[in-house]
Amino acid sequence: MSRTILPFAAPDFSALARSLRQQLVGRTAAPGHLELMNMLARAAGSRNYQHYRAQALATPTQQAHAAPPATHDIEAADAPPVRPERLEKALRCFDRDGRLTRWPARTVLQHLCLWPLWADFPPARTLDEKQVNDYLKSRNSFSDHAILRREMCNTGLLSRTRDGRAYRRLERRPPPEALMMIRLQADKCRKAG
Repeated sequence: MSRTILPFAAPDFSALARSLRQQLVGRTAAPGHLELMNMLARAAGSRNYQHYRAQALATPTQQAHAAPPATHDIEAADAPPVRPERLEKALRCFDRDGRLTRWPARTVLQHLCLWPLWADFPPARTLDEKQVNDYLKSRNSFSDHAILRREMCNTGLLSRTRDGRAYRRLERRPPPEALMMIRLQADKCRKAG
């Protein structure tokens, strides 16, 4: 019987590990092959292996731009609380026109700063690298659009084809803190304008 090789990807490595740990707690025996595949699929946000397989076997264009699977209940329960002091620090990285003026040193602040850029990114549209660069250049004043593009791909906010020619915003539900960041940044721009 021939075997179809499926790529495996999870939008958040930490959430994947937490989900697997919670699924394995209390087990006395190691899971079987199919049971382990179902656990991995659930940890990546799919209902089960068959659901994950159906998503992975989508047409190549759809696969390259597929949104990450819906957030799993375990991941939602582990969402970090909204921390106002962190939001305030991230908001200070933007000017009154909504342009990112500096790239924060702390990773958690970097990720928060990417969400307003993601929210304004054209949805459901494939862009080439030049278009993505132009968009990001217009949204920062520290002249490093490449780091923004790379980090948006690394954090699962943008998808990129293997050859790097096509980019697309990945549709997903922002975590509570990111959602608050998007709203606060939009309000800040509205008040300034």
